[in-house]
Amino acid sequence: MTINDATRKLVQSRAKYLCEYCHSSEEASAAQFEIDHIIPRSFKGSDAPENLALACQRCNSYRYNFTTGMDSVTQETVPLFNPRQQSWSEHFIWTTDRLKIVGVTAIVAQRAIA
Repeated sequence: MTINDATRKLVQSRAKYLCEYCHSSEEASAAQFEIDHIIPRSFKGSDAPENLALACQRCNSYRYNFTTGMDSVTQETVPLFNPRQQSWSEHFIWTTDRLKIVGVTAIVAQRAIA
């Protein structure tokens, strides 16, 4: 099923035109951001707005259909960040040069933290 224009606009506005995973700006991107299914369709995720997130192409492709990742410290399987249920700033920070995202909890970003 294709996400309609009204839903896309709602997701973009709710995200303030930032990737909900890495917080990069859609305006500064060369490509339009994608609408990501937090719970992938392959796991019976819906097209409802509460299951959708704005994602840059890089984050969306790294996330693929994963819902968990490996904590690099404990080597345990942990859930990926869910922007509908969790606050980004509680789990991640940008380095001062804004080139890397650093995880501050066991929650994993969907892409390898650069």
